[in-house]
Amino acid sequence: MVTYAAPLEDIRFLLNELLDYDGTVAGLPGYEEASADIVEAVLEEGAKFCENELLPLNRSGDEEGCIFENGVVRTPTGFKEAYKAFAEGGWTGLACDPAYGGQGLPKTLQFILEELICSTNLSFGMYPGLSHGAYNALVLHGSDEQKTTYLPKLTDGTWAGTMCLTEPHSGTDLGLIRTKAEPNGNGAYKITGTKIFISAGEHDLTENIVHLVLAKLPGAPPGSRGISLFIVPKFQVKADGGLGPRNGVACGSIEHKMGIKASSTCVLNFDEAEGTLVGEPHKGMRYMFTMMNVARLAVGIQGLGLAETAYQSAAAYAKERLQGRALTGPKNPDKPADPIIVHPDVRRNLLTMRAYNEGARALALWCGMAVDVAEKHPEPETRQEADDLVALLTPIIKAFFTDYGFEATNLGVQVYGGHGYIREHGMEQLVRDARIAQLYEGANGIQALDLVGRKMGQNMGRLLRRFFHPVQAFVDEQQGEPRMAEFVMPLFKVLGRLQQATLHLAQQGLKDPEEAGAAASDYLRLFALTALAFMWARMARVAVDGLEGERAAFYRSKLATARFFMTRLLPQSSGHFAAIMAGKAAIMELEEAAF
Repeated sequence: MVTYAAPLEDIRFLLNELLDYDGTVAGLPGYEEASADIVEAVLEEGAKFCENELLPLNRSGDEEGCIFENGVVRTPTGFKEAYKAFAEGGWTGLACDPAYGGQGLPKTLQFILEELICSTNLSFGMYPGLSHGAYNALVLHGSDEQKTTYLPKLTDGTWAGTMCLTEPHSGTDLGLIRTKAEPNGNGAYKITGTKIFISAGEHDLTENIVHLVLAKLPGAPPGSRGISLFIVPKFQVKADGGLGPRNGVACGSIEHKMGIKASSTCVLNFDEAEGTLVGEPHKGMRYMFTMMNVARLAVGIQGLGLAETAYQSAAAYAKERLQGRALTGPKNPDKPADPIIVHPDVRRNLLTMRAYNEGARALALWCGMAVDVAEKHPEPETRQEADDLVALLTPIIKAFFTDYGFEATNLGVQVYGGHGYIREHGMEQLVRDARIAQLYEGANGIQALDLVGRKMGQNMGRLLRRFFHPVQAFVDEQQGEPRMAEFVMPLFKVLGRLQQATLHLAQQGLKDPEEAGAAASDYLRLFALTALAFMWARMARVAVDGLEGERAAFYRSKLATARFFMTRLLPQSSGHFAAIMAGKAAIMELEEAAF
């Protein structure tokens, strides 16, 4: 079984010392009671639930998987009980509006909870995660009647939610969908079609499942401009809010997957199922992107969560596993061998995982706090600035966190050696679970295209300025501090490379879109490394001032990890920069027939 304890000390450091949670979030309208002390208490309870209730079900859930019989999906043993306790504990409504029964706590706290859930049981987290996405879409785009009907039940966890986009012939290109919505004459619609890869599409955890379905009305414009969004509940809802007859939606099968086996991934068949239109006709893609953008950040957190468990497990194993002797001589002469943590390559693997995890967590919480500022700050200009930053960081967090998350779980297996490859220790499950996060909610290549094709030039580069300006200001401020030279200079250099690459792509992309497309993945990785360098430099700034205090050991560890990131991981940026500047020729010149 894997080793995991919620990294609460690191989270406290980020909230209270690095990012000024109290000054940035707790003072926002509606969050006055959500002080750091309240957050601390909530997180401690959340950590206990995840460690004690979810983690023990992770391996058994993977081995048992979901069972599909006679159109019904049964989740693995213990999942129903855990979900009931999760809902009764108020975790499904943590960041939901009190008007619908939620606790009204900041989105920042939701980000942290999602990491803890993903670290302990990603499959379980899929069910409330999809429901929270449906909640967010209806909050913004549902009618008052729809909100009254569905949001309280989604908030308290009595009902679950899904997002139904993909069809057998239509994945990324949703303009190709064929699902139809025919008016039935009473203000509702008959939805007919097939959706695939629907996470949590059918299960036994809740009384009802609220499907948000993309479909096309008669005479709709072609492509994505003609897509509308509909609410299609598993059981129809009566006027008094009670459950009516079964709707015309059924699970045709569940997928047999590489990972997240305790999460039901369904084929859903809609046969004149009754649905209601969300918002205006033909605006479905815009509405669904509300849900997808939130989901993309959540998927990024999945990568971080799995990587954290991989790191903790591998570090614990490396301290116990005796193999060989240290290169400089025995460290434990009274034992037959030294623990493998004495070996430089093992330490390299562990520090790679640790440096990515701690940098990514800082970036995630910076983004999470910006989500709260964008929603709650009284000044429109400040809200816009925060919203711009979130929009810019979303594809970076989704793609980079899941790419490095898969890399980190593989490094964990490497530390274990052959023992990591067998099921007993749980490491191979982390690898299998991590792989899907690079694919769903928009494959990572799509995220790179979004960054280069949309975010980079949006509003004449306004989104980019939300990142470049604070990084440059930090560099300018810290350049005269001798203790910070080893952290500021690498940041200064990588920022320059990112700015140069940005200008190059802006110029070349206008002439030839394939130039931008060929460079997109390298550009996203370069951007992510720069963002993590900024986070690590900021963490180092806090740490150097704490070396003489009672928590000196914690700050020494921070600085050591920061040095590793700057000297051993950040140099990757040079390779990505060179690849960007090389242009498209090497990618595009090979004739299609030669593949």
